[in-house]
Amino acid sequence: MSRVGKYPVEIPSGVEVAIANGILTAKGKLGELKLPLSHHVETTVADGRVTVTPRGTAAPARMMWGTTRALVASMVKGVSTGYTKTLEITGTGYRAAVQGQNLVLNLGYSHDVVYPIPTGIKITTPRPTAVTVEGVDKQRVGQVALDIRNFRGPEPYKGKGVRYDNEVIRRKEGKKK
Repeated sequence: MSRVGKYPVEIPSGVEVAIANGILTAKGKLGELKLPLSHHVETTVADGRVTVTPRGTAAPARMMWGTTRALVASMVKGVSTGYTKTLEITGTGYRAAVQGQNLVLNLGYSHDVVYPIPTGIKITTPRPTAVTVEGVDKQRVGQVALDIRNFRGPEPYKGKGVRYDNEVIRRKEGKKK
């Protein structure tokens, strides 16, 4: 049985959670998110909490119990405080800049990489070698950060490339004479 699913999700002040027609909606100061609910779980909103319980003991109900609770908790946190991922760019001449609705990355290729910023995501460059991705949807923030990292991932010999700020790159020893 799920250990995550049995804990209710506390709704902070300033966040409204409602269920209508099988869709859970969370509204907060940063935006609004919607989640279609599975028919395997029963979701209720009462006393400033969201409670998820499985319908039966079948495997799909037990799997969706913890998953639904985790998704609801991510939505509530997203609309109240939001999510942030920071990327660091390492390498001679490597840099990033936001120009209008595009993120322009100079990553050592013969051309600049132009990444259109998706709606609902805010990208800033506090330094030419740092990129910050912010948004209310945890999955989209992580996916956009991964897309940017995949333009030139960190390499193990010199550590050049785009990496997460808390990522540790295992370095390899170079060629010996």
